[in-house]
Amino acid sequence: MNGSGPFDLVARVGAWAIDAVRRIGAATLFMLRVLFASGTSIARPALTVREVYFAGALSLVIIMVSGLFVGMVLGLQGYDTLQTYGSEEKLGVLVALSLVRELGPVVAALLFASRAGSAITAEIGLMKATDQIVAMEMMAVDPVARVVAPRFWGAVLSMPLLAALFSALGIFGAYVVGVRLLGVDDGAFWSQMQAAVDFRQDILNGVVKSIVFGIGIAAVATFEGFDAPPTAEGVSRATTRTVVHSSLLVLALDLVLTGFMMQMWGD
Repeated sequence: MNGSGPFDLVARVGAWAIDAVRRIGAATLFMLRVLFASGTSIARPALTVREVYFAGALSLVIIMVSGLFVGMVLGLQGYDTLQTYGSEEKLGVLVALSLVRELGPVVAALLFASRAGSAITAEIGLMKATDQIVAMEMMAVDPVARVVAPRFWGAVLSMPLLAALFSALGIFGAYVVGVRLLGVDDGAFWSQMQAAVDFRQDILNGVVKSIVFGIGIAAVATFEGFDAPPTAEGVSRATTRTVVHSSLLVLALDLVLTGFMMQMWGD
């Protein structure tokens, strides 16, 4: 039989599935290796602090600007919808719950994956392509402990802080649009928001999501960088895979965590 029949399609799907399972297993073993090698990040915190700056501080501009504009758009859209029902004072509640529970962690994670995740993959991949990883191994330096683990924990620590900042700027943007421009009552905006937002069901929900998203993005970024073929094309493809896989992982985790937390909190 020629190679264009249904058997060829089955063979291609099977090869893809085998490769996917192999990469998942390799990524799992790699993350276990990272966790066992994380003692260096604890013993030498300067390494992790430097990566927090690289992954977190350098992402502040896009996070802050995006959070501000997302909040402004929510303020405009929310005001237009609530005005129909005579509930403009609920604008603060609508924006705060939308950002703290859902939009803040998710949008911040997508931006973080695009900016910091791709940079981490490219950096590790270029170190591999220029034989810096091999040089460390020849000098009896564990590259996972020295290169990967600090970047992993730097990304994990940065993500919740960036998500919180995104939500705070979003609420401020909605305040500017709703209160200062559209005339929503200042006291009603803040008081109803404070009364409606619950620490456990809302704020803690968003914090847990942002931490899990940070772990997922950091795991994908470091693995793709360390597993990238040591060529310019290999690093380029690994960087692209990091953005795509991280974004899909964030959305999938968001669905799982939302259902889990709704069941836990009884919403």
